[in-house]
Amino acid sequence: MKILEKHKILERNATLLLVFSFLVVTVGGVVEIAPLFYIDNTIEDVEGMRPYTPLELTGRDIYVREGCYVCHSQMIRPMRDEVERYGHYSLAAESMYDHPFQWGSKRTGPDLARVGGRYSDEWHLDHLRDPRSVVPESIMPAYGFLENRMIDGKHIVDRLETDAMVGVPYSEDMIAAAREDFLAQADPDADASGMEERYPGSQQRNFDRQPGVTEMDALIAYLQVLGTMVDFSTFEPDPNR
Repeated sequence: MKILEKHKILERNATLLLVFSFLVVTVGGVVEIAPLFYIDNTIEDVEGMRPYTPLELTGRDIYVREGCYVCHSQMIRPMRDEVERYGHYSLAAESMYDHPFQWGSKRTGPDLARVGGRYSDEWHLDHLRDPRSVVPESIMPAYGFLENRMIDGKHIVDRLETDAMVGVPYSEDMIAAAREDFLAQADPDADASGMEERYPGSQQRNFDRQPGVTEMDALIAYLQVLGTMVDFSTFEPDPNR
């Protein structure tokens, strides 16, 4: 009872409550943040992770621009129901080159962290043109207009340079060949040997089956790479982390 009486004093005094709340948050913050300054790397290195190709990066920008992150998260929590539905839980390394990351806090639609390769390009085309043609209960708006928006990648070098400034490991070679790689990835007849060397596992094809490079090409290229960089059949977490 004495403790409750003392607690009433704290509850009834706004200044005291503010001071003690600040102290609690400060102590909690120090406990959570301070250890991070004493370890070499807060993100476990995972084999297979690479920066996005220029076309995938453009698709990611379109994904953010259209607000896809508002309804679709890209973070699978380590809980049984999530893992059984979506696949292996998300690793911090999978978002290490995302600025900003797309974890999300709400799901109106399913999580997209492992959507890459799960559906064909044709399925994505149908879904983006008319979501209800493949998912009758969907409330997602249509994005067919992306097929009519041609893109030439004239600013893609600047885009890669910007990401390189914040730590994404785009090399000078990657930046110099950015526009060439941008155009080659959506053209199955182009020589993409250099792109495949720079971005192992990258996919080259006409994603939207239309001539030229469109915003639809870029968005589908981005969706098809999500969750495909790490081979989870051989992945073993570091027991020391």
